[in-house]
Amino acid sequence: MRKILAFFTAAAALALICGCSGKKGESAKTVIQNKGSDTMVNIAQAWAEAYKKASPEIEIEVSGGGSGVGIAALSKGAVDIANSSRNLKKKEIEDALASTGKEPVETIVGYDALAIYINKDNPLETISMEQIAEIYKEGGSITKWSDLGVTMPPKYDNIIRVSRQSSSGTYEFLRGKVLKNVDFKLGSCDLNGSKEVVELVSNTPSAIGYSGMGYTTRGVKMLKVIPAAGKPPVEPTQETTLDKSYPISRSLLVCTLGQPEGAVKNYIDWLLSNAGQAILKENGFVPTKPLSGDK
Repeated sequence: MRKILAFFTAAAALALICGCSGKKGESAKTVIQNKGSDTMVNIAQAWAEAYKKASPEIEIEVSGGGSGVGIAALSKGAVDIANSSRNLKKKEIEDALASTGKEPVETIVGYDALAIYINKDNPLETISMEQIAEIYKEGGSITKWSDLGVTMPPKYDNIIRVSRQSSSGTYEFLRGKVLKNVDFKLGSCDLNGSKEVVELVSNTPSAIGYSGMGYTTRGVKMLKVIPAAGKPPVEPTQETTLDKSYPISRSLLVCTLGQPEGAVKNYIDWLLSNAGQAILKENGFVPTKPLSGDK
């Protein structure tokens, strides 16, 4: 009896050491924890699914929560990769260094246009950077569509501002790039996800919102943006994002503690490969360079 118990105890210990993946003889999987930007969560999931087919021994676990949430988790060493739609702040770099002894490294994996969305039935076609700021910033003077020369039914004239939660990289990017670091006006509808912003605008005739251009739907339209006085309006497209003529263009980043190594490095290299960048483009974002086979 003791021999039998000893045998099963040893077998159980061996199973714990080797890992159990559901198939006999299959080695333990390597898990890469990937967290952060809600703008990037859809593309991150698409990447993870495609990479698993190519490398079934690697498991990519993706979650959102916002760029700030992902960076905070990275700073504590709780994840392998933080997705971010903004650059790291000086304090975030210092916190990571103090907590882990490693400095975060940013890798650009794509580009995005932060689109300004309105309902498809709203007649407005263009908006200036200054007007966006006056709609969203504390003390901003624009509160009605009629302030922009737009004729709406009276019940829809008041602008409903749709925004993001403060941990969002998209929120931080708009605040810095457009509001010039002035605080947001109180009273907006602050949502957790990029997709939710576009959905609310599509169902609300008097709403305006901002989100990645990859989230566009038939229920909304993306406004052309006037970069500065005297400049022509620019439509958010792949081309205008890449050449930076669209004034609210931004980089999409993956961040690691120190230079990526091992399975994490292999994964990031794949994100930057033609295969990974093609998936990025299919999801409405802009590759870091022309893809082979593109005309």
